[in-house]
Amino acid sequence: MRNSKLYTILEQFNKYEQNRLRKFLQSPYFNRDEALIVLFDWLIADVNNGKNNCLEKAFIWKQLQPALNYDDIRFRKYTSDLTKLIEDFFCQQLYEQDKLLKANLLVQSVADKKVDKLQSSAMRQAKRVIEEYPYKSALFYYHNYAIENHYYRLADFETRRDEKTNFEEISTNLDYFYLSEKLRILCSILSRHGVVAHQYNLLIRDEVIDFLEKDTAHYETVPAVGIYLQIYRIYRAIAEPDNDTHYFKLKELLDRYALLFPIEEATEIYTYAQNYCIRRLNQGNQEFAREVVDLYKNMISKDLLVVRGELSPWTFRNAVVLGLRLGEMDWVEEFIHTQKNYLPESMRDNAVTFNLANLYFYKKQYDRVKTLLQEVEFEDFTYNLVSKSMLLATYYETGEDDPLYSLFESFRTYLNRHKDLPQARRQSFADLIKYTRKLTRLPPGDRKALQKLRAEVENAKNTASHGWLMEKIAELEH
Repeated sequence: MRNSKLYTILEQFNKYEQNRLRKFLQSPYFNRDEALIVLFDWLIADVNNGKNNCLEKAFIWKQLQPALNYDDIRFRKYTSDLTKLIEDFFCQQLYEQDKLLKANLLVQSVADKKVDKLQSSAMRQAKRVIEEYPYKSALFYYHNYAIENHYYRLADFETRRDEKTNFEEISTNLDYFYLSEKLRILCSILSRHGVVAHQYNLLIRDEVIDFLEKDTAHYETVPAVGIYLQIYRIYRAIAEPDNDTHYFKLKELLDRYALLFPIEEATEIYTYAQNYCIRRLNQGNQEFAREVVDLYKNMISKDLLVVRGELSPWTFRNAVVLGLRLGEMDWVEEFIHTQKNYLPESMRDNAVTFNLANLYFYKKQYDRVKTLLQEVEFEDFTYNLVSKSMLLATYYETGEDDPLYSLFESFRTYLNRHKDLPQARRQSFADLIKYTRKLTRLPPGDRKALQKLRAEVENAKNTASHGWLMEKIAELEH
């Protein structure tokens, strides 16, 4: 049973969710087969104990049907039925958590059943949920549209032709839902163009943009439309290196509207803004390093950096790297220590070790760098390559020639051994080794040799730690 689909599903549940699921299975409204509860109890006990020595199909069958011989078809039916109940549990959990969905379905049910006595209370409840709902994402307008549609049926406007209907409310909410979703999809496509070149044939794409551009001021007041329209604009402006107007407008809208989106969507919106800044950085505009760090600080202040209790190790690293580039040592140190516990447990130690070492390197606390990195072999290629580069620079800074030359050889061996590394990436680190070795071998006072090395490094801009190499050459020139 250990490798079965059902077992794999149950492994995803924490203790709280296991208890909720068991109560769900005990409800006669959802489940009338006691054997499924027995099956669940045996399987979940095995999941929690990490054992699989007793849970053969025949053994479990004896717990379900002790008086009958094993029947594989019927056993499969039990596991299928339990899986279906777990799927129903997932849906029930979402239903319980989504107040707008519940209000929508209540109004729909009252309209379908024509329960006149519940019409007023159902609509009052729906309106109250809408007023109190904290988010204004596309789904907010979708549910608003659906509720207004159901209200049209409740009010029986089809037979009351002389009264003004709620057509305007229906249409406006439908428009806002459609426009915001259309823009969100367009933005996602544009963001993927930098990764893959798939082509998508979308209806009335240009017409939607042209329509929105005619009344920009109005649609900026609708968070889900205004935000994604601005994201669309920054992607269209990527080819205009001197036009950052749209980015700063997006930043203004983020300050105003970010908390009006569920945290996952808000984080994704910030990622669009960060990606724009990184593109500008790659185009040579170093001022955008400050913009990225400001976005991280903004997210922290709004509790948007950590999603579902976890912080991405790459977000963690990017914030540290850019903060150090700006010289914000104190902020970086505080960031590492306040955010480290949100990192995935399986990656936490490596991420903290690597980023602390980077901080100490910038602080020129080289003994602490060596203490952290000398005995560590990171599993992740990126951590491993950059940590070896950092250790190489540390040995150079401290004048430790023997460990430096030993690292030259072991680093080169590592690069040659990992043929799965892209050639350009392998070459960038090989060049770092080559040019650092040349630095150590420069004859004292040989200006001509130094100028030649400078020219070589300047022309090899893709070399790892290129800025550090140029800094060391500049020091020798003075």
